Amino acid sequence: MYEYLNGKVVDIQPAYVVLDVNGVGYLIRVANPFRFEVGDNLTKIYIHQTISDTAQTLYGFSSLKEKQLFEKLLAVSGIGAKSALAILANGDQQAIVEAISQNNVTYLTKFPGIGKKTAQQIVLDLKDKLEDFSAGSLFDQPKTVISATDNAALADALAALTALGYKDRDIKRVEKGLQNEPEQTTDAYLSAALKLLTK
Repeated sequence: MYEYLNGKVVDIQPAYVVLDVNGVGYLIRVANPFRFEVGDNLTKIYIHQTISDTAQTLYGFSSLKEKQLFEKLLAVSGIGAKSALAILANGDQQAIVEAISQNNVTYLTKFPGIGKKTAQQIVLDLKDKLEDFSAGSLFDQPKTVISATDNAALADALAALTALGYKDRDIKRVEKGLQNEPEQTTDAYLSAALKLLTK
């Protein structure tokens, strides 16, 4: 139903953002909410909508290509919206496309909720369907948001990892490494954590 929404981001939470479009607040679930900034600037978020018996859910993406990759992942048996968002959260969609194209099942199993069988299914279903994603970097670079303190930024990044489905022990493991990093934005902390988790 929706292709995209254009409005002002008024709230950022670990699993979603709220976009005000002409006085209507849309709760939009996103892979990495900290790509977006609260403020008066208009932000375009590409939308995928799902409707079930109990809920209507909006999923948001910073680019059309990211939305299209999400929809391709959803078409794979065993992949739900939460798993697809977790795969996209690290912000390196090109690496995901390359992993699928090169049969890199090990890389795909590093994401929460993705076992070996599901990773093999992703490769099987999508290997020959990603030609449009392979030429250069087709994905928009995320925006960053500066948090008031590095502790708040780190706490937000860890909360986002929990929302994506990572286990507490894995989060604690990367938290130690991130605490030694110089002051960063929430988005930078989250990107660094996701890189550590998918090594």
